[in-house]
This record gives sequence, structure tokens and C-alpha cells, in this order.
Amino acid sequence: MRLTLIRPDDMHLHLRDGSALPDLVPPLAHRFARGLIMPNLAAPVTTVAAAAAYRRRILAAVPRGRDFEPLMTLYLTPATPAEEIDRAREDGHIHAVKLYPAGATTHSQHGVRRIEAIYPVLERMIAAGLVLSIHAELPDPAIDPYEREARFIDTTLAPLVERYPELRIVLEHVSTREGIEFVTGASPRIGATITAHHLLCSRRNLFAGGLSPHYFCRPLLQSEATRQALVAAATGESPRFFLGSDSAPHPRRLKECARAAAGIYTGYGALELYAEAFAAANALDRLEDFASRRGAAFYGLPLNTATVSLEQTEWTVPDEYPFAGETVVPFRAAESLHFELVP
Repeated sequence: MRLTLIRPDDMHLHLRDGSALPDLVPPLAHRFARGLIMPNLAAPVTTVAAAAAYRRRILAAVPRGRDFEPLMTLYLTPATPAEEIDRAREDGHIHAVKLYPAGATTHSQHGVRRIEAIYPVLERMIAAGLVLSIHAELPDPAIDPYEREARFIDTTLAPLVERYPELRIVLEHVSTREGIEFVTGASPRIGATITAHHLLCSRRNLFAGGLSPHYFCRPLLQSEATRQALVAAATGESPRFFLGSDSAPHPRRLKECARAAAGIYTGYGALELYAEAFAAANALDRLEDFASRRGAAFYGLPLNTATVSLEQTEWTVPDEYPFAGETVVPFRAAESLHFELVP
């Protein structure tokens, strides 16, 4: 069986930088027409000038003959001037501003501690029409890690939406029932991305046969019941849940160590992994809507015109892939997948 889709967009991508780009960009450029590029590099992308330079580096890593558009984002800090939002609007390549609660995830130490500090920037974003992309976790060590998304929604996101009803917001990598219910019950200005690994796995995978660092991500994999609720949201009819892989590679040495880095690498075959999840739910006919239409519509982008095809065939994921002079262990390493991209 061959499945042909309008070429999809990945609305949440980590491409890292430098020598990692030639390893990470090509497989994504083969599958996706556009990617929303996260700004949490070691030196965060906080200005339009930095985003433009990063965009040039990404484009230089796109294989010859491939058409891939990086959709850039800015890293929101307490010191971000409202004038930078004006520059972002004029630039035309900035599509979102990313809010990381300080301490919530990788390279988030420069993020926001008091939401009130960024009110002037949010007000300017409404005027500019930029999306606020949120890593929705409350990084309080007193809060159970499995409850941090729900607590963030209650204490920060819900009041923010009430204060700024005109602000377009994406709850990135939604991982809880509370997140699904919040987006479902909110206005059409609120959307959410869902990762392939949250559709395919629950916390049982993290602990099966011992603790596996390659299933450790932020936000955490949740219960099996929650996984099923995420599948229902992704395969359902709401236009506000769409594809965002959150492919987040780390070298093997930073995963297989005493304090493993959070992140799962799915970029090598993200579209195939989503196809696995939708096939398991008997919903392959809805994958194109989720992957190719909804994200573009939410961000006000034209629908892509080219197509990609997947063949239903079995292949084995390699044990590792090259990554910036080292290696990265991919999601589902040494396991079989049942869909493969047609060259």
C-alpha cells in the first residue's frame, strides 16, 4: 500500500547548530516542506539578526534539489524589548516567539520567571500577529513532574488567555488530559502540537526492563490512558491539534549517563512514526489533515502543493545515526517500522 500526502509541515523542531546541521536537516527536508525551528540553542536566538543568521546556516545544510523553509522563532527572555517584535514583523521570517519557563527544559535558563515581566512584549505580539509558542510546564521542584503541565495551565496559561484573548498561543507538545481539555474548550486562537513519541508511547516504555534514558523527554511520557486521549485528539476533527515532532537529539554520551538529557530523536523518520500511530488507530485517512493542513492553517500559511509518499513495508531503524562528530540513538532504535518514505 502506498500513502500519498500533501507535503506536511513540522511545527516544532530542534535542529541544534554548527556541525549538527548537516546530520539533522537532510532527513527532515526530505519529509517536510517547512519546519518551525526552536530557538533554545546554547546561545539562545533572542534577536531577529540572530534568527536570520541561524536561518542561513540551516538553508546551507538543505540538500541540493530539496525545498525546505525554516520558519524562525525568537527566544523570549525577561529582557526582550517590545521593539524586537516590530523588527520580527518587518523581517517576515519570524513566525512565533517561544516562551520557556526558566529551568523547565534544555537551555531554558534564560527563560521567563515572572509572566508579568513580558506583558509589554505580548501586547506588541498581538499587534504584530505573531504566535506565542509555550513550553507549558511549571518548573517548581515541589511539584510532581507528572503534574507540571496541568499546574502551568491552571496558574499561568488560563489567566494569560483570559488577560489576552486576542493572542494566538500554541501549547507545545501537549502531554496531558488537562492540556487536551484546555485546548478543546478554548477559543480558536489556541492550538497545540502533539509529538509522535507521545502518541506511540506511555511511561510504561520509560520503565520497561529498567530505566531507559532514550525515552526520557520533557514533558514526560504519561499514562497509557493519557496516550490514548492524545491519539483521540490527533485523529479527531478539531483543527487545533497538529503535527509538531519536538525531535530533540542529544549525543549518546549525554543520554547514557548519570543525569540524562531530556529529548527524543525522531527526525530521522518522523512522518513514518506518525503514520504508525495513525495506522494503529485505524485513522490513516486523517493523517494528511493533521500533518499537512492544520498547522499551516493555524499559522496562516498557504497549503503546500507538492506531495510525499509512504510505502507500507517493514524496515529496521539503525542503532544510531551520525550527530555532530558523535552519534545519536534514535527513537525505536533496532526496532521495526512499517512505513517507509518513498525516495
